[in-house]
This record gives sequence, C-alpha cells and structure tokens, in this order.
Amino acid sequence: MVSPSQVPGVVLNNGVTVPQVGLGVFKVPDDATQQNVEQALEAGYRHIDTAAGYYNEAGVGAALRASGLHRDEIFVTTKLRNGDQGFEPALQAFEDSREALDVEVVDLYLIHWPVPSKDLYVETWRAFEKLYADGAARAIGVSNFLPDHLARLLAETDVVPAVNQVEVHPTYQQRATQAATLAAGIAVEAYSPLGRGADLDHPAVAAVAAAHGVTPAQAILRWHVQGGRIVIPKSVNPERIAANIDVFGFELSAEEVAAIDALDSDARLGSDPATAAFSQYPA
Repeated sequence: MVSPSQVPGVVLNNGVTVPQVGLGVFKVPDDATQQNVEQALEAGYRHIDTAAGYYNEAGVGAALRASGLHRDEIFVTTKLRNGDQGFEPALQAFEDSREALDVEVVDLYLIHWPVPSKDLYVETWRAFEKLYADGAARAIGVSNFLPDHLARLLAETDVVPAVNQVEVHPTYQQRATQAATLAAGIAVEAYSPLGRGADLDHPAVAAVAAAHGVTPAQAILRWHVQGGRIVIPKSVNPERIAANIDVFGFELSAEEVAAIDALDSDARLGSDPATAAFSQYPA
C-alpha cells in the first residue's frame, strides 16, 4: 500500500488540491465498481474519477460509504453526459449525479465533451458556474476540449476551468492542446494514460522500466507525474491497481523522459472532440 501522503497534490487555479494519481472507472460495470473502488482506496488512492455516462456513479457512492473514510479524504470527479448539455438540463443532471454518488458536494465536475455540433457548451458552462458559485462543486472543468473550444469558453464566460481532462499517453500527447490548456492556467489531466495498454510494449518504455526495476505501466505513469499531469489509470486487477499508484520511489532522468516524449505519433484512440456528438445515453 502507498500512503496517501506520498501522492503529491496538484493545486488547481482556484486553490483546490487534487491528488495527482487517481483511479478511473471507465467501462467498469456498476455492480463491480464498488469492489474496484474499495480495492483502490485500500491501496492508497484518494481520487476517484467517474462520469454519468459510465453508469457506475452509484457503485462509487457505495464504495465511499463502505470505506469508513471521511468524505473530505476522497476527491471525487464526475462528468456531465453529452445529452444533458444546456443550462437547465445540466443543473438537473448534476442533481442526478449527486444523488447517485450520495454526496453533498462534488469535488470536480466536468463537461465530458464539447459537442460543438450542438453549440451548447457555453450555455452549459454557465450552469457549471452557478453550481460552483452555490458551493455544490468545489471545482469545475472540462474534458476533451481542444484549443478553439477553450478559447471560446474563456472569451464568453467568467470562470476559468480548473481542469481539462484529455487523452494523453506516450503515442498521443496532444501537445498543442496541452500547451493551450496550461497557458490558460488550467491543469491537464490525462485519461487513457497508458494508451489502453498499447503503449506498454514499446521498446523505449521497456528499457526505461528495466532500468528502474519497475513495470512498463509504472514507467509511463512516472513520466506523466514528472510532466505535471494529473493521471487516472484504470484497472480492475488488484495487483495492477496497487502498482499504478506506486510510482513515487524512483525518478526518470531527462534522457528517459525525452525517450518517451519521442514516441508521440498522433495515435488517437478515442473519439475526435471536433466531431464527437454521441449522447452517452443507452441505445
């Protein structure tokens, strides 16, 4: 087990601190999520990332209740479904998420995708600003926002997002999006940080891992940590869950960081935020 105190905190632009390594629960069935999250909490995680579109918020909430930990000890992120964008729909969706999670306050609430074809993300953000002003969310942010989406939000609204959660891994680094995010004072949070496993077999990653006596996943996650990103690896395997947070006993050299940096090949795994328009409701 890693002591939660070993995990650095990233201070967001509103002063809220988020543990730099968290557990993602994308595609974990709701009936398996409680056990998954409980295993993570036992391993030292204090940051859990879910979404309304994952349909497992209730499982996360059950784990929070069963853990015996004080609510303030666990940082919980959830996200708005694409089909719930708009001012009033977003406010209602937040209440639904809060009820499913069984929490009074959500630590970080994100617009999951910009869905530019609907042209609702600015209106949706104004609902998020209300939730933030009301104290219902400690921090608000976005996910999958490209530089033009961020620029419009910054120009037309008042609260700067605290986080932009985007796909980042060695073979898909989104450098322009990361740069625009950081330039606006927004933290970068990496999802699919291991390239959904595809980046683990690269010889450069294997070499770094062997040099430090760690797993390829640990080598990549350490690369993310040293890059200043918040990172949310996903696993349902207890040993991997424990290993994924155990990345604070070694440090990559500048040459090793550069070797992983050099793997960028524009290999997107997820949907393109410029065109993605799915509702995230069941078919």
